[in-house]
Amino acid sequence: MNPKSFIDTHKERMLNELFELLRIPSISADPAYNDQVAACAEHIAAHMKNLGIQNVNIYPTKGHPIVYGDFLIDPALPTVLVYGHYDVQPADPIELWDNDPFDPIIKATDIHPEGAIFARGACDDKGQMFMHLKAFEVLQAEGGVPCNVKFMIEGEEEVGSSNLGPFLSEHKDMLACDTILISDTGMIANDTPSITTGLRGLSYVEVEVTGPNRDLHSGLYGGAVANPINILTQMVASLHNEKGEITVEGFYDGVEIVSDDERALMAQAPFSQEAFKKSIGISDVWGEEGYSTPERTSIRPTLDVNGIWGGYIGEGAKTVIPSKAYAKISMRLVPGQDPDAITEKFTQHFINIAPASVSVKVTPHHGGLPYVTQSTDPAYQSASAAYERTFGKPALPVRSGGSIPIVALFEQILGAKSILMGFGLDSDAIHSPNEHYGVFNYFKGIETIPYFYHNYVNQMK
Repeated sequence: MNPKSFIDTHKERMLNELFELLRIPSISADPAYNDQVAACAEHIAAHMKNLGIQNVNIYPTKGHPIVYGDFLIDPALPTVLVYGHYDVQPADPIELWDNDPFDPIIKATDIHPEGAIFARGACDDKGQMFMHLKAFEVLQAEGGVPCNVKFMIEGEEEVGSSNLGPFLSEHKDMLACDTILISDTGMIANDTPSITTGLRGLSYVEVEVTGPNRDLHSGLYGGAVANPINILTQMVASLHNEKGEITVEGFYDGVEIVSDDERALMAQAPFSQEAFKKSIGISDVWGEEGYSTPERTSIRPTLDVNGIWGGYIGEGAKTVIPSKAYAKISMRLVPGQDPDAITEKFTQHFINIAPASVSVKVTPHHGGLPYVTQSTDPAYQSASAAYERTFGKPALPVRSGGSIPIVALFEQILGAKSILMGFGLDSDAIHSPNEHYGVFNYFKGIETIPYFYHNYVNQMK
Protein backbone atom coordinates (compact mmCIF):
# COMPACT_ATOMS: atom_id res chain seq x y z
CA MET A 1 0.00 0.00 0.00
CA ASN A 2 1.34 3.39 -1.00
CA PRO A 3 -1.16 6.15 -0.07
CA LYS A 4 1.31 8.96 -0.72
CA SER A 5 1.89 7.93 -4.33
CA PHE A 6 -1.85 7.78 -5.00
CA ILE A 7 -2.36 11.18 -3.35
CA ASP A 8 0.43 12.79 -5.37
CA THR A 9 -1.23 11.58 -8.57
CA HIS A 10 -4.72 12.83 -7.62
CA LYS A 11 -3.88 15.83 -5.45
CA GLU A 12 -5.48 18.53 -7.59
CA ARG A 13 -8.71 16.55 -8.01
CA MET A 14 -8.93 15.85 -4.28
CA LEU A 15 -8.57 19.56 -3.54
CA ASN A 16 -11.20 20.52 -6.11
CA GLU A 17 -13.65 17.98 -4.68
CA LEU A 18 -13.20 19.45 -1.22
CA PHE A 19 -13.72 22.93 -2.63
CA GLU A 20 -17.05 21.85 -4.13
CA LEU A 21 -18.17 20.73 -0.68
CA LEU A 22 -16.95 23.91 1.00
CA ARG A 23 -18.92 26.08 -1.41
CA ILE A 24 -22.21 24.78 0.03
CA PRO A 25 -23.25 27.07 2.96
CA SER A 26 -24.60 24.29 5.17
CA ILE A 27 -25.25 26.49 8.22
CA SER A 28 -27.37 24.36 10.53
CA ALA A 29 -28.17 27.11 13.05
CA ASP A 30 -29.99 29.39 10.60
CA PRO A 31 -33.31 28.15 9.12
CA ALA A 32 -32.69 30.38 6.10
CA TYR A 33 -30.05 27.83 5.03
CA ASN A 34 -32.16 24.67 5.49
CA ASP A 35 -32.23 24.02 1.73
CA GLN A 36 -28.44 24.37 1.55
CA VAL A 37 -27.99 21.94 4.44
CA ALA A 38 -30.18 19.43 2.64
CA ALA A 39 -28.25 20.02 -0.59
CA CYS A 40 -25.01 19.32 1.25
CA ALA A 41 -26.35 15.99 2.48
CA GLU A 42 -27.31 15.10 -1.10
CA HIS A 43 -23.84 16.10 -2.31
CA ILE A 44 -22.12 13.84 0.23
CA ALA A 45 -24.44 10.92 -0.50
CA ALA A 46 -23.74 11.23 -4.24
CA HIS A 47 -19.99 11.30 -3.62
CA MET A 48 -20.19 8.23 -1.37
CA LYS A 49 -22.01 6.33 -4.10
CA ASN A 50 -19.38 7.34 -6.65
CA LEU A 51 -16.70 5.88 -4.37
CA GLY A 52 -18.45 2.51 -4.31
CA ILE A 53 -19.80 2.84 -0.79
CA GLN A 54 -22.95 0.74 -0.49
CA ASN A 55 -26.38 1.14 1.11
CA VAL A 56 -26.08 4.92 0.94
CA ASN A 57 -29.16 6.58 2.33
CA ILE A 58 -30.19 10.01 3.60
CA TYR A 59 -32.18 9.62 6.81
CA PRO A 60 -34.50 12.50 7.73
CA THR A 61 -34.67 13.60 11.36
CA LYS A 62 -36.75 16.21 13.15
CA GLY A 63 -33.94 18.56 12.19
CA HIS A 64 -31.30 18.09 9.51
CA PRO A 65 -30.68 14.73 7.78
CA ILE A 66 -28.04 12.10 8.49
CA VAL A 67 -26.12 10.47 5.64
CA TYR A 68 -25.28 6.78 6.05
CA GLY A 69 -23.40 4.31 3.90
CA ASP A 70 -21.35 1.16 4.44
CA PHE A 71 -18.89 -1.25 2.87
CA LEU A 72 -19.27 -4.66 4.48
CA ILE A 73 -16.95 -7.42 3.35
CA ASP A 74 -16.92 -10.07 6.11
CA PRO A 75 -18.80 -10.25 9.43
CA ALA A 76 -15.78 -12.00 10.92
CA LEU A 77 -13.66 -8.88 10.39
CA PRO A 78 -13.71 -5.79 12.64
CA THR A 79 -16.14 -2.99 11.84
CA VAL A 80 -15.15 0.69 11.98
CA LEU A 81 -17.86 3.35 12.11
CA VAL A 82 -16.65 6.69 10.73
CA TYR A 83 -18.44 9.73 12.17
CA GLY A 84 -18.27 13.30 10.89
CA HIS A 85 -20.52 16.30 10.35
CA TYR A 86 -21.25 18.36 7.27
CA ASP A 87 -22.90 21.34 8.96
CA VAL A 88 -20.90 24.48 9.73
CA GLN A 89 -21.04 27.49 12.00
CA PRO A 90 -22.44 30.81 10.73
CA ALA A 91 -19.74 32.85 9.00
CA ASP A 92 -20.54 36.10 10.82
CA PRO A 93 -19.01 38.63 11.08
CA ILE A 94 -18.55 38.44 7.31
CA GLU A 95 -16.63 41.73 7.14
CA LEU A 96 -13.74 40.20 9.09
CA TRP A 97 -13.07 37.55 6.45
CA ASP A 98 -10.33 38.15 3.91
CA ASN A 99 -12.30 36.17 1.32
CA ASP A 100 -15.86 34.98 0.79
CA PRO A 101 -16.21 32.26 3.48
CA PHE A 102 -17.99 30.00 0.98
CA ASP A 103 -15.58 30.60 -1.90
CA PRO A 104 -12.46 28.73 -0.73
CA ILE A 105 -8.99 29.94 -1.58
CA ILE A 106 -5.48 28.70 -0.80
CA LYS A 107 -2.87 31.07 0.56
CA ALA A 108 0.35 30.66 2.50
CA THR A 109 0.69 31.50 6.21
CA ASP A 110 3.59 31.42 8.66
CA ILE A 111 2.37 28.07 10.02
CA HIS A 112 1.31 26.75 6.60
CA PRO A 113 4.00 27.89 4.14
CA GLU A 114 2.74 25.33 1.62
CA GLY A 115 -0.71 26.92 1.82
CA ALA A 116 -3.93 26.66 3.78
CA ILE A 117 -7.53 26.35 2.60
CA PHE A 118 -9.53 29.38 3.81
CA ALA A 119 -13.28 28.73 4.04
CA ARG A 120 -15.98 28.13 6.62
CA GLY A 121 -15.88 24.44 7.46
CA ALA A 122 -12.41 23.93 5.99
CA CYS A 123 -11.21 22.37 9.25
CA ASP A 124 -14.44 22.00 11.25
CA ASP A 125 -15.45 19.57 9.97
CA LYS A 126 -15.82 19.31 6.20
CA GLY A 127 -12.11 19.11 5.48
CA GLN A 128 -11.49 16.53 8.19
CA MET A 129 -14.65 14.54 7.44
CA PHE A 130 -13.84 14.49 3.72
CA MET A 131 -10.40 13.03 4.46
CA HIS A 132 -12.14 9.80 5.43
CA LEU A 133 -13.95 9.50 2.13
CA LYS A 134 -10.67 10.13 0.31
CA ALA A 135 -8.87 7.63 2.57
CA PHE A 136 -11.52 5.06 1.62
CA GLU A 137 -10.75 5.84 -2.03
CA VAL A 138 -7.05 5.27 -1.32
CA LEU A 139 -7.77 1.91 0.29
CA GLN A 140 -9.83 0.83 -2.70
CA ALA A 141 -7.04 1.76 -5.08
CA GLU A 142 -4.18 0.40 -2.97
CA GLY A 143 -5.08 -3.22 -2.32
CA GLY A 144 -8.62 -3.03 -1.03
CA VAL A 145 -10.47 -2.17 2.17
CA PRO A 146 -9.24 -4.54 4.93
CA CYS A 147 -12.31 -4.51 7.19
CA ASN A 148 -15.95 -3.47 7.37
CA VAL A 149 -16.50 0.29 7.24
CA LYS A 150 -19.63 2.30 8.01
CA PHE A 151 -20.08 6.04 7.52
CA MET A 152 -22.47 8.26 9.47
CA ILE A 153 -22.26 11.94 8.56
CA GLU A 154 -24.69 14.23 10.39
CA GLY A 155 -25.89 17.80 9.89
CA GLU A 156 -26.54 19.06 13.42
CA GLU A 157 -23.24 18.88 15.31
CA GLU A 158 -22.91 22.65 15.45
CA VAL A 159 -26.37 22.96 17.07
CA GLY A 160 -26.03 20.21 19.66
CA SER A 161 -26.84 16.98 17.73
CA SER A 162 -30.22 16.78 19.46
CA ASN A 163 -31.59 14.25 16.96
CA LEU A 164 -28.54 11.99 16.87
CA GLY A 165 -29.39 10.12 20.08
CA PRO A 166 -32.80 8.97 18.84
CA PHE A 167 -31.21 8.01 15.50
CA LEU A 168 -28.56 5.90 17.26
CA SER A 169 -31.19 4.12 19.35
CA GLU A 170 -33.48 3.50 16.38
CA HIS A 171 -30.68 2.18 14.16
CA LYS A 172 -28.53 0.49 16.77
CA ASP A 173 -28.15 -2.74 14.78
CA MET A 174 -27.30 -0.93 11.56
CA LEU A 175 -24.60 1.11 13.35
CA ALA A 176 -23.10 -1.79 15.35
CA CYS A 177 -19.31 -1.56 15.30
CA ASP A 178 -16.09 -2.32 17.15
CA THR A 179 -14.79 1.24 17.25
CA ILE A 180 -15.76 4.71 16.07
CA LEU A 181 -13.27 6.78 14.08
CA ILE A 182 -13.62 10.57 14.31
CA SER A 183 -11.60 13.49 12.95
CA ASP A 184 -13.13 16.55 14.60
CA THR A 185 -10.19 17.43 16.84
CA GLY A 186 -6.63 18.61 16.30
CA MET A 187 -3.00 17.79 16.88
CA ILE A 188 -0.23 19.71 18.59
CA ALA A 189 1.73 20.78 15.49
CA ASN A 190 2.56 19.64 11.99
CA ASP A 191 5.78 18.12 13.30
CA THR A 192 4.23 16.82 16.55
CA PRO A 193 1.32 14.43 15.98
CA SER A 194 -1.03 13.74 18.85
CA ILE A 195 -4.17 11.78 19.63
CA THR A 196 -6.96 13.26 21.71
CA THR A 197 -7.63 10.92 24.63
CA GLY A 198 -10.05 13.14 26.54
CA LEU A 199 -12.80 15.66 25.87
CA ARG A 200 -14.52 17.99 28.26
CA GLY A 201 -18.26 17.79 28.72
CA LEU A 202 -20.61 20.74 28.40
CA SER A 203 -23.47 22.48 30.15
CA TYR A 204 -24.87 25.47 28.23
CA VAL A 205 -27.47 27.81 29.67
CA GLU A 206 -29.10 31.16 28.98
CA VAL A 207 -29.96 33.47 31.87
CA GLU A 208 -32.54 36.24 31.94
CA VAL A 209 -32.62 38.91 34.65
CA THR A 210 -35.81 40.98 34.89
CA GLY A 211 -36.28 44.20 36.83
CA PRO A 212 -39.13 46.66 36.11
CA ASN A 213 -42.05 45.65 33.89
CA ARG A 214 -40.88 47.99 31.09
CA ASP A 215 -37.86 50.08 30.11
CA LEU A 216 -37.72 53.16 32.34
CA HIS A 217 -36.44 56.72 31.94
CA SER A 218 -33.01 56.65 33.58
CA GLY A 219 -33.42 60.19 34.88
CA LEU A 220 -36.82 59.72 36.49
CA TYR A 221 -36.11 56.27 37.91
CA GLY A 222 -32.31 56.02 38.11
CA GLY A 223 -31.06 55.43 41.64
CA ALA A 224 -34.38 54.05 42.86
CA VAL A 225 -34.83 50.97 40.66
CA ALA A 226 -32.35 48.13 40.18
CA ASN A 227 -30.83 48.07 36.71
CA PRO A 228 -30.91 44.45 35.40
CA ILE A 229 -27.70 44.95 33.41
CA ASN A 230 -25.86 46.23 36.48
CA ILE A 231 -27.20 43.33 38.53
CA LEU A 232 -26.39 40.72 35.89
CA THR A 233 -22.79 41.90 35.52
CA GLN A 234 -22.35 41.78 39.31
CA MET A 235 -23.78 38.26 39.42
CA VAL A 236 -21.57 37.09 36.57
CA ALA A 237 -18.49 38.63 38.18
CA SER A 238 -19.21 36.69 41.38
CA LEU A 239 -19.07 33.33 39.58
CA HIS A 240 -15.27 33.27 39.99
CA ASN A 241 -13.22 34.08 43.07
CA GLU A 242 -9.81 35.74 43.22
CA LYS A 243 -8.11 32.35 42.64
CA GLY A 244 -9.99 31.76 39.39
CA GLU A 245 -12.13 29.08 41.03
CA ILE A 246 -15.82 28.71 40.15
CA THR A 247 -18.05 29.65 43.07
CA VAL A 248 -21.15 27.63 42.15
CA GLU A 249 -21.91 25.51 45.20
CA GLY A 250 -21.00 21.85 44.61
CA PHE A 251 -19.48 22.57 41.19
CA TYR A 252 -16.29 20.59 41.89
CA ASP A 253 -17.99 17.64 43.60
CA GLY A 254 -16.64 14.41 42.08
CA VAL A 255 -14.18 16.13 39.74
CA GLU A 256 -11.46 13.70 38.63
CA ILE A 257 -8.07 14.58 40.07
CA VAL A 258 -5.49 13.81 37.40
CA SER A 259 -2.43 12.04 38.73
CA ASP A 260 0.97 13.67 38.92
CA ASP A 261 2.26 11.05 36.47
CA GLU A 262 -0.33 11.94 33.86
CA ARG A 263 0.26 15.65 34.39
CA ALA A 264 3.98 15.04 33.85
CA LEU A 265 3.20 13.18 30.61
CA MET A 266 1.01 16.07 29.46
CA ALA A 267 3.83 18.48 30.19
CA GLN A 268 6.02 16.71 27.62
CA ALA A 269 3.94 18.22 24.83
CA PRO A 270 5.70 21.30 23.45
CA PHE A 271 4.05 24.52 24.60
CA SER A 272 5.24 28.12 24.59
CA GLN A 273 3.41 30.49 26.92
CA GLU A 274 4.77 33.48 25.04
CA ALA A 275 3.71 32.10 21.66
CA PHE A 276 0.28 31.30 23.08
CA LYS A 277 -0.18 34.86 24.31
CA LYS A 278 1.10 36.35 21.08
CA SER A 279 -1.16 34.17 18.93
CA ILE A 280 -4.32 35.64 20.49
CA GLY A 281 -3.01 39.11 21.28
CA ILE A 282 -3.04 39.07 25.10
CA SER A 283 -0.49 40.39 27.59
CA ASP A 284 -1.02 37.71 30.23
CA VAL A 285 -2.92 34.51 30.85
CA TRP A 286 -5.64 34.00 33.45
CA GLY A 287 -7.13 30.98 35.14
CA GLU A 288 -7.39 28.70 38.13
CA GLU A 289 -4.41 28.86 40.47
CA GLY A 290 -2.16 25.81 40.64
CA TYR A 291 -2.54 24.72 37.03
CA SER A 292 -0.63 25.41 33.83
CA THR A 293 -2.30 26.88 30.76
CA PRO A 294 -2.54 23.49 28.97
CA GLU A 295 -4.01 21.96 32.14
CA ARG A 296 -6.53 24.79 32.53
CA THR A 297 -7.74 24.13 29.00
CA SER A 298 -8.04 20.36 29.30
CA ILE A 299 -8.26 18.71 32.73
CA ARG A 300 -10.04 21.45 34.68
CA PRO A 301 -13.67 22.58 34.39
CA THR A 302 -14.50 26.13 33.35
CA LEU A 303 -17.34 28.65 33.27
CA ASP A 304 -17.47 31.37 30.62
CA VAL A 305 -19.92 34.02 29.46
CA ASN A 306 -20.38 33.58 25.72
CA GLY A 307 -22.60 36.60 25.19
CA ILE A 308 -24.26 39.34 27.24
CA TRP A 309 -26.83 41.91 26.16
CA GLY A 310 -29.71 44.16 27.15
CA GLY A 311 -30.98 47.71 26.90
CA TYR A 312 -30.31 50.06 24.01
CA ILE A 313 -27.35 49.30 21.73
CA GLY A 314 -28.32 51.28 18.60
CA GLU A 315 -26.81 54.46 17.22
CA GLY A 316 -26.82 57.55 19.44
CA ALA A 317 -28.22 57.64 22.96
CA LYS A 318 -31.37 56.39 24.60
CA THR A 319 -31.44 56.97 28.33
CA VAL A 320 -33.22 53.94 29.72
CA ILE A 321 -33.04 51.51 32.59
CA PRO A 322 -33.77 48.29 30.70
CA SER A 323 -36.43 45.88 31.84
CA LYS A 324 -34.27 42.83 31.08
CA ALA A 325 -30.70 41.68 30.66
CA TYR A 326 -29.45 38.39 29.24
CA ALA A 327 -26.35 36.22 29.07
CA LYS A 328 -25.36 32.91 27.53
CA ILE A 329 -23.04 30.84 29.70
CA SER A 330 -21.12 27.66 28.91
CA MET A 331 -19.49 25.36 31.43
CA ARG A 332 -16.88 22.88 30.22
CA LEU A 333 -16.85 19.76 32.37
CA VAL A 334 -14.34 17.03 33.20
CA PRO A 335 -14.74 13.37 34.21
CA GLY A 336 -16.76 13.09 37.41
CA GLN A 337 -19.18 15.85 36.42
CA ASP A 338 -22.66 15.24 35.01
CA PRO A 339 -24.04 17.99 32.75
CA ASP A 340 -27.61 17.72 34.08
CA ALA A 341 -26.42 17.91 37.68
CA ILE A 342 -24.16 20.87 36.90
CA THR A 343 -27.01 22.69 35.13
CA GLU A 344 -29.20 22.21 38.20
CA LYS A 345 -26.45 23.40 40.57
CA PHE A 346 -25.83 26.47 38.44
CA THR A 347 -29.54 27.25 38.27
CA GLN A 348 -29.99 27.09 42.03
CA HIS A 349 -26.85 29.12 42.66
CA PHE A 350 -27.81 31.83 40.19
CA ILE A 351 -31.27 32.15 41.66
CA ASN A 352 -29.86 32.24 45.19
CA ILE A 353 -27.41 35.08 44.49
CA ALA A 354 -30.00 37.30 42.79
CA PRO A 355 -31.15 40.28 44.93
CA ALA A 356 -34.86 40.68 45.66
CA SER A 357 -35.00 43.64 43.27
CA VAL A 358 -34.87 41.35 40.22
CA SER A 359 -36.17 37.97 39.13
CA VAL A 360 -34.08 35.33 37.37
CA LYS A 361 -34.85 32.70 34.75
CA VAL A 362 -32.31 30.05 33.67
CA THR A 363 -32.98 28.17 30.43
CA PRO A 364 -30.85 25.07 29.76
CA HIS A 365 -29.68 24.51 26.20
CA HIS A 366 -27.54 21.57 25.09
CA GLY A 367 -24.96 19.64 27.06
CA GLY A 368 -22.82 16.53 26.98
CA LEU A 369 -20.76 14.20 29.12
CA PRO A 370 -16.95 14.34 29.32
CA TYR A 371 -15.01 11.49 27.73
CA VAL A 372 -11.70 9.70 28.31
CA THR A 373 -10.15 6.77 26.44
CA GLN A 374 -7.09 4.75 27.40
CA SER A 375 -3.83 4.47 25.46
CA THR A 376 -4.07 0.67 25.84
CA ASP A 377 -7.18 0.53 23.61
CA PRO A 378 -6.55 -1.35 20.31
CA ALA A 379 -7.88 1.60 18.30
CA TYR A 380 -5.48 3.97 20.07
CA GLN A 381 -2.56 1.63 19.42
CA SER A 382 -3.58 1.38 15.76
CA ALA A 383 -3.83 5.14 15.37
CA SER A 384 -0.52 5.77 17.13
CA ALA A 385 1.27 3.34 14.80
CA ALA A 386 -0.37 5.02 11.80
CA TYR A 387 0.91 8.43 12.86
CA GLU A 388 4.37 7.03 13.44
CA ARG A 389 4.34 5.55 9.93
CA THR A 390 3.53 8.88 8.22
CA PHE A 391 5.07 11.43 10.60
CA GLY A 392 8.14 9.44 11.61
CA LYS A 393 7.39 9.74 15.32
CA PRO A 394 4.76 8.38 17.72
CA ALA A 395 1.75 10.50 18.57
CA LEU A 396 1.47 12.07 22.02
CA PRO A 397 -1.71 11.48 24.04
CA VAL A 398 -3.44 14.78 24.87
CA ARG A 399 -6.69 15.88 26.41
CA SER A 400 -8.72 18.48 24.56
CA GLY A 401 -10.52 21.42 26.08
CA GLY A 402 -13.31 21.09 23.56
CA SER A 403 -16.48 19.07 23.75
CA ILE A 404 -17.95 16.52 21.37
CA PRO A 405 -21.00 15.40 23.39
CA ILE A 406 -21.87 12.63 20.98
CA VAL A 407 -18.66 10.70 21.79
CA ALA A 408 -19.98 9.73 25.22
CA LEU A 409 -23.38 9.14 23.64
CA PHE A 410 -21.84 6.67 21.20
CA GLU A 411 -20.40 4.64 24.03
CA GLN A 412 -23.68 4.69 25.96
CA ILE A 413 -25.86 3.54 23.05
CA LEU A 414 -23.54 1.61 20.74
CA GLY A 415 -21.17 0.27 23.41
CA ALA A 416 -18.10 1.27 21.41
CA LYS A 417 -15.18 3.54 22.23
CA SER A 418 -14.09 6.30 19.87
CA ILE A 419 -10.64 7.10 18.53
CA LEU A 420 -10.08 10.79 17.81
CA MET A 421 -7.64 11.23 14.94
CA GLY A 422 -7.65 14.98 14.42
CA PHE A 423 -5.34 16.74 11.98
CA GLY A 424 -6.28 20.38 12.56
CA LEU A 425 -4.28 22.94 14.54
CA ASP A 426 -5.33 25.31 17.30
CA SER A 427 -4.42 28.19 14.98
CA ASP A 428 -6.96 27.16 12.32
CA ALA A 429 -9.53 29.70 13.59
CA ILE A 430 -12.48 27.31 13.66
CA HIS A 431 -15.77 29.09 14.49
CA SER A 432 -14.00 32.38 13.68
CA PRO A 433 -13.45 34.57 10.63
CA ASN A 434 -10.75 33.24 8.29
CA GLU A 435 -11.12 29.62 9.35
CA HIS A 436 -8.55 27.57 7.46
CA TYR A 437 -7.04 24.11 7.15
CA GLY A 438 -3.52 23.36 6.01
CA VAL A 439 -3.07 21.66 2.66
CA PHE A 440 -0.39 19.59 4.40
CA ASN A 441 -2.87 18.55 7.10
CA TYR A 442 -5.59 17.60 4.62
CA PHE A 443 -3.33 15.31 2.65
CA LYS A 444 -1.49 13.98 5.71
CA GLY A 445 -4.83 12.83 7.08
CA ILE A 446 -5.66 11.07 3.82
CA GLU A 447 -2.23 9.40 3.93
CA THR A 448 -2.41 8.35 7.60
CA ILE A 449 -5.98 7.06 7.94
CA PRO A 450 -5.53 4.03 5.62
CA TYR A 451 -2.76 2.73 7.87
CA PHE A 452 -5.14 2.91 10.83
CA TYR A 453 -7.45 0.38 9.17
CA HIS A 454 -4.68 -2.12 8.44
CA ASN A 455 -3.22 -1.72 11.93
CA TYR A 456 -6.63 -2.16 13.54
CA VAL A 457 -7.31 -5.40 11.70
CA ASN A 458 -3.98 -6.74 12.98
CA GLN A 459 -4.68 -5.54 16.52
CA MET A 460 -8.04 -7.28 16.57
CA LYS A 461 -6.80 -10.67 15.38
